[in-house]
Amino acid sequence: MGRLKDLRKIVDERLLAVEDYEKRNSAAVHLYGVSLAAALIARKRGLDDELASMAAMLHDMAAYLSGSYDDHAHRGAELAREILAELNQTTEEETEVICSMIYHHDDKYVIDSPMDELLKDADVIHHCFHDLSKPVKEKEQKRYNDLVKEFGLYGKQ
Repeated sequence: MGRLKDLRKIVDERLLAVEDYEKRNSAAVHLYGVSLAAALIARKRGLDDELASMAAMLHDMAAYLSGSYDDHAHRGAELAREILAELNQTTEEETEVICSMIYHHDDKYVIDSPMDELLKDADVIHHCFHDLSKPVKEKEQKRYNDLVKEFGLYGKQ
């Protein structure tokens, strides 16, 4: 089994602790959706698609498991470190990259490393394209516009 598949198994098992079906389902949809978007963006930008997918699978776990988005990115990086230690399939450097991506993913106005930016952009793609009836959030508007241009997507702005 590949390490992304192994990680998804751990994530799925942890999400079972979320008792509310709709919240659990929403969590799974978002994590898997951002994971797919992260892999696509990584391929387009020549970055590591596997690490991108792994970070995306973990990026909001702290919020889903605790029920709170308060400081969820920073708490999420700590939780990711624990889960990656349990997985025991990443190098120290890979763990640092993944945890940095998660730690910074909510700072949509700040520019960080290319891998950090990738997760921010994947998160925005899922937020903006998963439910087309919702307007683009103000803090995501610039990224959304840049992604539309980068990927040649046209239509609703």
